[in-house]
Amino acid sequence: MSAGDLTQDQSVQAVRLPPAWRELAVTFCIAVAAIGFVPVLHLANPALGIVVEVFVGIAIVLAVPTCAPAIAIFVLFFQNLFVSILSPLVPLPSDLDFIKGYNFLVCSVMWLATFGLYVLGQRNQSTEVNRIMRWGVVTLAVVSLYFAIGFVQDGQPAAVYLRNIVLPLFLFQLSLLTAATYEMRITPFLVTLAVILMLCGYVEFAFRDVWLAITNSYTFWGFDELKATHSGVWEAQMRATGNVPVDLKDRFSFDFLNTPLLEGFGLSKMLRINGPNMHPISFAYGLAFLTLFLFSVGRPLLALAALPLLVFCSVKGALITVIFVAAAWIGTRLIGAVTTLLLGFLGMIAFAILAIRLGLQIGDYHVIGLMGGLDGFVQKPFGRGLGIGGNLADSYFSIDWSAAQAAGTIDGAVESAIGVLLYQMGVGAFVPLAFYFAMALKAWRLYASSGYLTQGLAGFGVMVVLLNGLFQEEALFAPLALGLMFSLTGLVIGSHVRMQGVASERAEIEHAAHYQPIT
Repeated sequence: MSAGDLTQDQSVQAVRLPPAWRELAVTFCIAVAAIGFVPVLHLANPALGIVVEVFVGIAIVLAVPTCAPAIAIFVLFFQNLFVSILSPLVPLPSDLDFIKGYNFLVCSVMWLATFGLYVLGQRNQSTEVNRIMRWGVVTLAVVSLYFAIGFVQDGQPAAVYLRNIVLPLFLFQLSLLTAATYEMRITPFLVTLAVILMLCGYVEFAFRDVWLAITNSYTFWGFDELKATHSGVWEAQMRATGNVPVDLKDRFSFDFLNTPLLEGFGLSKMLRINGPNMHPISFAYGLAFLTLFLFSVGRPLLALAALPLLVFCSVKGALITVIFVAAAWIGTRLIGAVTTLLLGFLGMIAFAILAIRLGLQIGDYHVIGLMGGLDGFVQKPFGRGLGIGGNLADSYFSIDWSAAQAAGTIDGAVESAIGVLLYQMGVGAFVPLAFYFAMALKAWRLYASSGYLTQGLAGFGVMVVLLNGLFQEEALFAPLALGLMFSLTGLVIGSHVRMQGVASERAEIEHAAHYQPIT
């Protein structure tokens, strides 16, 4: 080799990315490809789009399994952005709704492929993982039973609620099995994702008209407007709130935290930030998760940079999540994990009681919906089936909110995830709720013994989101709320199981070497 060749080879080496950066770049490229081209394929041929997305999900699990949880998180954040950009090409609102569901399809396929490999023995099958998976399968079976009951009565809402309930379970098992089997580096991905999301959020906040134009948001929201008008959603919202939107920005305007308790502070009519996922509540929960995660991995300045966006999303549940988890971290350092957890339970119970009492006094429709769910549970403790009741039921559009506020309840369950679950699943609702809580406790126990803030975020974060589920449907049913937290829970539990296995194998090797006979 000549000196010139050596110099050229060294220059090539110099521009090559380090392995960690290459892995990060590959993950983002695959994630973009997973959802970027499918809407175009769907417009050409829906069957082709479905088939390609199924193969993409399977290929990810087989070729780059460690990227699967990260890709799932990415598509949940950015699917609607790609759909919005391409919305001028979409002919009908039904097509738009179908295309928006491709993120669920690819996540489900990745979960199913991973679960299949687990059953075939190609994923971690330790005793601990097997026990968790068994309870997870039982939970999915119970939810599926109530789906079947609801589907024969009203198929479409039953299918939507099935998707809402099973997706966090899919994300948890996908993350658990992947982290328990392979060494994963999720932190660089989530930090980079947080930076991208903050850039999107600040561009939308500072240059709203530019953001709406480059994302084709007027067309995207136009489909939603047409559907809402025909279904009666707008009429129901206007009757409930008294607000009559005139243009698109009016639809984004809300009183701060959407509560009359702050009316005297001059915080009315704030423009909410919707984010690339085109939903302010989901985006707020995503920002809350990433803010806490950034703090947990030693990126406090980035976390602080995300807080203003979180405030301007104006979502109570997301802010409550940040406050409670931060308090739990601080409490653990001051008084220990056990005492903090006990005081945390008492604090959450007191918060729930206070919120219910205040909600009944001011006629808050989230609390009224929870009361309706509890009344429905007492009337039919074995449930009615998924899709029967809730925000998707036909009866939602005929609710007399004035009468409901006077009575303090309604005939049905709306705006409260736990209220809706109790109304639809009866005693069966305690199966998924108990599974969520049990996995959160397991993550908290890991935090108590290790002190790793990320494990504490996973454990207490899930508990706080469950608390928010009393007063908000999105807390449990929006993928970026419970789904993100439960995915992290799967990652921290799976990583702990894998490390335990590695330590055990190393101890066995050292033991065998120590007692090896001398020849």
